[in-house]
Amino acid sequence: MTPTGVLNRMTQYKDKVARGEAANLGLYSYPVLMAADILLYHANLVPIGDDQRQHLEMTRDLAERFNNRFGEVFPVPEALIPETTARVMSFADPTAKMSKSDPNEKSRVLILDSPDVVRKKIKSAVTDSDPEVRFDREAKPGISNLLEIMSSCTGRTIDDLVAEYADGGYGKFKEAVAEAVIAELAPIRSAHQHLDDADVARIMRRGALDARTKAEGFQQIARQATGLAAI
Repeated sequence: MTPTGVLNRMTQYKDKVARGEAANLGLYSYPVLMAADILLYHANLVPIGDDQRQHLEMTRDLAERFNNRFGEVFPVPEALIPETTARVMSFADPTAKMSKSDPNEKSRVLILDSPDVVRKKIKSAVTDSDPEVRFDREAKPGISNLLEIMSSCTGRTIDDLVAEYADGGYGKFKEAVAEAVIAELAPIRSAHQHLDDADVARIMRRGALDARTKAEGFQQIARQATGLAAI
């Protein structure tokens, strides 16, 4: 159901090939597998970051193409994209998105980073020489990224944060961002510290069974629609 021309136009594919990475099956088929994960469970609303917008558009096209050919089987999912932090940028290069695969560990905050590590990473975040805190993605991508992160963690508007920190200097602002991130992650770190391996394994087994049960039911509907049920 997926034309190769569509896969050739996927941004992640083009970016990685342009950097010299091998165009193997895993890279090429990733958007199809993502679409399958969404459609398999008949999702109606999908929370995504801005960088996944193209993948969801492809998923919607596949659902419509399938439905037009085989009948109304899949809902056509809508995207749920947050107003802020739809694309969190790297601390080391605020023109590139934050990624766990970046070899520079200072480029990102991990969920289980200690408070001291979070403070160091945000303190070292690349900004610019102009000390004014204001939101401007083009002229001040690093500061704009930190403003979005703090807004997401505190629930305060970016305008409100700018009004408070505009003239206080980057040092004070970065300290505030770090404390906001630490407070946001604290409940997760606390919960992780109290996890029991046996309980986690049990929950994962139960979740896998529930997922397989639902998936098989929806797959059977797709097989019947395509005439594959009897094979």
